[in-house]
Amino acid sequence: MRRRAARLAAALCLLGAAACTGGAGSEKPGTLERMRAQGEARVGFANEAPFAYVDPETGRLTGEAPEIARAVLKDLGVERVEGVLTEFGALIPGLKAGRFDLIAAGMYITPARCREIAFSNPTYRIGEAFLVAKGNPLNLHGYADVAAHPEARLAVVAGAVERGYARATGVPDDRIRVLPDPPSAVAAVRAGRADAYAGTVLTIQTLLAKTGTAEVERAARFTDPVIDGQAVAGYGAFGFRKGDRKLKAAVDAALKGYIGSPAHLERVRPFGFSEATLPRGATAEALCAG
Repeated sequence: MRRRAARLAAALCLLGAAACTGGAGSEKPGTLERMRAQGEARVGFANEAPFAYVDPETGRLTGEAPEIARAVLKDLGVERVEGVLTEFGALIPGLKAGRFDLIAAGMYITPARCREIAFSNPTYRIGEAFLVAKGNPLNLHGYADVAAHPEARLAVVAGAVERGYARATGVPDDRIRVLPDPPSAVAAVRAGRADAYAGTVLTIQTLLAKTGTAEVERAARFTDPVIDGQAVAGYGAFGFRKGDRKLKAAVDAALKGYIGSPAHLERVRPFGFSEATLPRGATAEALCAG
């Protein structure tokens, strides 16, 4: 009987009458449908304000990515968003392992990441900044300054694009301090274990607003890194397993009418985003192609 049932299931699969899983990159069945049935999406985040973090006063998951996710997923019939806290460098492995349904952490789209997962079209565009000790003792105003100074040490977060920026602009690995999260990077600068911490401009602004310390500051007159002759800007988006094509397509369709709308801008303005950080028509396809 079991053999007959197995043969029948295989036949239905071949005829397209049943959902079947294939090899790498095949459609993962039912992710969007399951989310709709449960009324809940589980999103991976790395506790990095203002992109995705837990408000310490309310305990609520908030930030640019979770708030957009709530609005977009509600339109898709998913009422609740549950956060799964993960170190930034473990977000992609966690997604691929099925720990959560999508990444909502403001993750940049890069060709290397596109080889691992799929991305929605971007929700924002942003530049870089440095957090340095008060007075900026080594006069660091960009990655090129770190590369040129033989003793300058740069802190970056594990898995973030800033390590790649540092390498591409000539900063040697032995002067790059890789740390698990932004608070650890700030602590490294305050303790003198690093001379600058590289992050997005909104990450640096938010950290300074939250720490309120007089020991560190944002480096003035910052110059974004120039790689292959072009100034670099980051484009953040939601991440999906490659097999979840229906979920990605549904989210992209919802984002198309939402990003740049008055409702969107009102929702993200408290986190420092504005018309100036809109993605300006960039697409995941183009960004994945480099």
